[in-house]
Amino acid sequence: MRLVALLALASALLGEERKPDRTISIVAERFYFSPSRIVVKEGALVEFVVASEDTDHGFRIPAAGIDAAIPQQGKGELRVRFVAARKGKYPFECSRACGAGHNLMRGEIVVK
Repeated sequence: MRLVALLALASALLGEERKPDRTISIVAERFYFSPSRIVVKEGALVEFVVASEDTDHGFRIPAAGIDAAIPQQGKGELRVRFVAARKGKYPFECSRACGAGHNLMRGEIVVK
């Protein structure tokens, strides 16, 4: 178990030092992400730059253990790194209650 934790930590540290292969801007606004479908290559290190056009939102990629706050409009942006380790579909969603359509605020990352 400790070896797994050490490998995860080493991988995270290397990802922080490595320059991203792609930087992708995402806009969050009630009740959608734009773009909501993102295609990346397997093995790529992607940096998402997420900005809100209105209120506070969240950005969660459950399969990657990512859950971070997106500041409201005019208060900055969120930068999150994602390693596209394996082919497949990785859903993402708003993780902060942002109104009646909150449960519709979703998207997916497709790793090819």
